[in-house]
Amino acid sequence: MTITEEQRRTYEYGYADLPRLMGLMTGDEKHGHAATSTLDVLWVLYDRVLRVAPERMADPERDRFLLSKGHGPMAYYAVLAAKGFVRVEWLPGFGSYDSPLGHHPDRVLVPGAEIGSGSLGHGLPIAVGTALGLRAQGLGEPRVWVLIGDAELDEGSNHEAIAFAGPAGIEQLHTVVVDNSSASHARPGGIAARFEAAGWSTVTVDGRDHEALYAAFTAPHPGRPHVVVARVEPKYA
Repeated sequence: MTITEEQRRTYEYGYADLPRLMGLMTGDEKHGHAATSTLDVLWVLYDRVLRVAPERMADPERDRFLLSKGHGPMAYYAVLAAKGFVRVEWLPGFGSYDSPLGHHPDRVLVPGAEIGSGSLGHGLPIAVGTALGLRAQGLGEPRVWVLIGDAELDEGSNHEAIAFAGPAGIEQLHTVVVDNSSASHARPGGIAARFEAAGWSTVTVDGRDHEALYAAFTAPHPGRPHVVVARVEPKYA
């Protein structure tokens, strides 16, 4: 979807509008905990960090954001609507047969979505490949961001990606792990320790603190991929 700057200003909402936008989406499969756990991370990224906009989706120099934690995408859709990627009018149809807004985002149907989210554990490997593809094209400016959940670290595919990206020095790669204590297998020393062991730059912050998130997202990490572990309230607290 291509819109003018005037239209973009008309569509744009603020952080305080997100609960209302999320409230427009109804249904039995909302995965509310999964959605709300990512809300602040998504907002800070799209509002202050990502170099992307509705009118730039075909720009090869744009940043790429990949939502691996794709179940319960209400917060993602709300942020995309707030920033003008999708129409607010689409939100009430969330999950219905004829709606582009499915229970997992579909990159063919959802403006702004870079990948189709499905089984957990795929997003980080795709992000590694995306960063390598940009490097091969000589595109050094675009950054690749991927959002995963702590439970996705139960999947071996992520550990292969972690083990490869650190020694490969993929500086364009940024990962956010939203930690709501839902993983089946705890990591000795914590989540950050797993990435540190593979040579990543790491920061662990309060996933509800916007200033702490922004500082972590923008921390320099020359020659290394970067991970931010964003801790939020436990899933069933």
